[in-house]
Amino acid sequence: MLKLLAIDRFTLLLFLMVILASFFPVSGQGAQAFSVLTTVAIAILFFLHGAKLSRQAVVEGIMHWKLHSLVFVFTFALFPLLGWLAKPILVPLLGQELYWGFLFMCFLPSTVQSSIAFTSVARGNVAAAVCSASFSNIIGMFITPVLVAFCILGQSQHGFDPTQSIIQITLLLLVPFILGQLLRPYVFPLMKKMPKVVKVFDQGSILMVVYGAFSSAVVAGLWTQVSWTTLLLLILACSVLLTVVMLLALYIPRAMGFNPADQRTIFFCASKKTLASGVPMAQILFIGQPLGMIVLPIMIFHQIQLMVCGIIANYWSKKAEPQLQE
Repeated sequence: MLKLLAIDRFTLLLFLMVILASFFPVSGQGAQAFSVLTTVAIAILFFLHGAKLSRQAVVEGIMHWKLHSLVFVFTFALFPLLGWLAKPILVPLLGQELYWGFLFMCFLPSTVQSSIAFTSVARGNVAAAVCSASFSNIIGMFITPVLVAFCILGQSQHGFDPTQSIIQITLLLLVPFILGQLLRPYVFPLMKKMPKVVKVFDQGSILMVVYGAFSSAVVAGLWTQVSWTTLLLLILACSVLLTVVMLLALYIPRAMGFNPADQRTIFFCASKKTLASGVPMAQILFIGQPLGMIVLPIMIFHQIQLMVCGIIANYWSKKAEPQLQE
């Protein structure tokens, strides 16, 4: 219970990267070299993600099309719609750049690891969670750039073409993921023997991107543009968005007749946004834009969703058995 509720070490390291970048930002040629190292680390990360995904779990979960369709609608339709409807309120409060980051967060796919972990704790349909979360991330590599192109960059960069971004994301994220799947029989046994090495790449690549993003943002004057009041308003906006989506993800599956295990799966897969895929995507999509402002909303939303889902998953784990027997 304490592990689910507490701010974990990775989150503390994320904040440490922000602090480090604020006082010791990397710039110039150092920033270019650091960017290359970060790109390599991200490619390795998604190679390992591909190697971890069980094909048997995919086969078991892939036939549950009704569940996957509902998660897809939440992730790539409801979230963007809510983000777009919030524009008249958030732009005056947060400013244009932070609102772009908030909207970009709404365009992102669901998480993989935490969706599966929380579904497992709550005794939901884990096989369907694996398939749904993985499908969300794969299809998100194509849908997210298109949404960003038309709803964000189309307003700031005339004639922006998402094709090049999709190609870059495919090469950086999808190709390593597929290679990991193909080489899974050889790589996965080694991963099981070296879980700490896998965790280093899993978290280290994200920390590197966050440090690089905030370094460039600090050099460009990030903290002269974001006040404590604005930061608190952003936290409030993320909390309200998560609350609305979670309430809908709780009651809509019930109304549609899903069993309790599937309801839990939909709840956790449909209500979250990925930091692991979101930060690398932002690095590709928002070249020349204030990247620190863009990734700040997803960093805040990420921590809020982990804490809230931890509480709910722990609560459901205690009452799951009686409900599943009904």
